[in-house]
Amino acid sequence: MITTIFSKSRPFNYIIVILALILCFFLVQIKHTEWLSSWFLFVKKAGLFALLIASLFIINFVTKRNGLSKDNTFPFLFFFLFLILFPEVLNNFTLVVSNFCVLLAMRRLISLQSLLTPKEKIFDASMWIFLATLFHFWSILYIVLVFASIILHVSRDYRNWILPYMAFFTVLILFVLTALIFDRSLINHLKESASINCDFNYFTNSYQNMSLSIFVAISVLFLFTLLFSLSNKPLIVLPAFKKIIISLLIGIAIFVISPSKNNAILIYTFMPLSIMTTSFLENATVKWIKETTSLIIVVLCIMCFVFQL
Repeated sequence: MITTIFSKSRPFNYIIVILALILCFFLVQIKHTEWLSSWFLFVKKAGLFALLIASLFIINFVTKRNGLSKDNTFPFLFFFLFLILFPEVLNNFTLVVSNFCVLLAMRRLISLQSLLTPKEKIFDASMWIFLATLFHFWSILYIVLVFASIILHVSRDYRNWILPYMAFFTVLILFVLTALIFDRSLINHLKESASINCDFNYFTNSYQNMSLSIFVAISVLFLFTLLFSLSNKPLIVLPAFKKIIISLLIGIAIFVISPSKNNAILIYTFMPLSIMTTSFLENATVKWIKETTSLIIVVLCIMCFVFQL
């Protein structure tokens, strides 16, 4: 039933997911109501919710525009499900902003396969990644994806290799000027966030551990499924799927090395994993496998969300 509903792109599907996100977002926010007494915190929560909605539509746009999925709403659905698998994501403004910038960078990098205005896309993607770094330092690792995209598409033009450095110095100069004018502590905060912490003893309850275990199992299953099916992908979208795989691995690396570790840092993996899950369902020829897989993911994510409230 789930695959039957979301196998088509209809306004009804988007409404279902958005209403579900509104409900889940509200359930997370009512645990702490101090934001209701401050207009600044209220606007911040509203901005957080708007960015989550925008992230859903960016993923949907990228997958359809670049041929990474058929005319369905599976990426829209699965990104939402991975969000509620870790409810702390719905309350982490800086990570959502950082991931939103990474999504905008991914949009430019994946569209690079068209070879239209490659220099603008490389510069824009690099800018978005360095902006994401200001909110979560280790998202800077996504610059690896920029150079990987250059290798896959436009490596012969030496000017393309210089553009990421130009973007870096542009963001650096603007950040330093802003910090010197408004708050010099921002520079020290960025330096401190550049540390590495590989300690995984951060769980406050067993349900967080369970959610992480479920996520790892899903990631391993769909990553290897995509790796084994890469040879069957059309040549025109093959580089894009390679970028999706690299993006997932970078997201995992960010989670492993980030300080102040928590499950919310896995937000960087939600887009690539949503696309991998969609690819699996689209390629599955047996209907009951598609239905069972999607149903298991839906039930597990909702169950973990409820347990962690």
